[in-house]
Amino acid sequence: MTATTSSDILVHTEDGVCTLTFNRAAKKNSITSEMYGAMADALAAAREDAAVRVLVFQGDLAIFSAGNDLGDFLNAAQNSVAGDTPVMRFMHNLADFPKPVIAAVCGPAVGIGTTMLLHCDLVYAGDNAAFSLPFVNLGLCPEFSSSLLLPQLMGYHRAAEALLLGEPFLAEAALEVGLVNRVVPPSECNALAQRQARKLAAKPLSALVESKRLMKSGQASLVRTRMAEEGQSFGRMLHEPAAREAVSAFLEKRHPDFSKV
Repeated sequence: MTATTSSDILVHTEDGVCTLTFNRAAKKNSITSEMYGAMADALAAAREDAAVRVLVFQGDLAIFSAGNDLGDFLNAAQNSVAGDTPVMRFMHNLADFPKPVIAAVCGPAVGIGTTMLLHCDLVYAGDNAAFSLPFVNLGLCPEFSSSLLLPQLMGYHRAAEALLLGEPFLAEAALEVGLVNRVVPPSECNALAQRQARKLAAKPLSALVESKRLMKSGQASLVRTRMAEEGQSFGRMLHEPAAREAVSAFLEKRHPDFSKV
């Protein structure tokens, strides 16, 4: 398979650490199919590369990711085969990645910008971070097994507040519920993630991989099953009236009216 490349995803490997950087700040690091493909391929390569011992995701100091690029996402949804899309390859490759994964999150992390963190092992946040899961507001349902993992992490009622209201919650709230490990000034966040990555890279990889496998083994199949279930619902709902109204309202820069859907 030919690897997908994208100037919007920078891949750099040094001292055992492979860093994937969202590099589309002018578009709020919104993620296109090409970017998903590049990340999926980078994860697959890092999995097999003995020189890579830890993987790090990072964004801009002002924004981690605004989630899916809406126009690109809708076009891809119309022209893709279910289960064989760049975003699904990315989800599967990240969920199954055996080596430690760290994320450094500054500014907004919207949609998959937050749900991907549930599949990372360590998450460090700038004090300007804001996490949001606005799926219901778009007429959609949760994805990336977040309907399973978020209630486990936060407890049902806090997860329901995050997923049903879709309102942002800030770095300190994310720290309180265990979504992030530490909150620091944005200017220190990426450097902290890199220091922690190098600490891990100096440890025996076999012990890291086996420890991660044991911690996740009880829910690995559940995550895959829930991800597939969410994917089927998400794909169906994407073509229903509520989602069409949400998209139309976004493009027309107005508030959606869900009173008739």
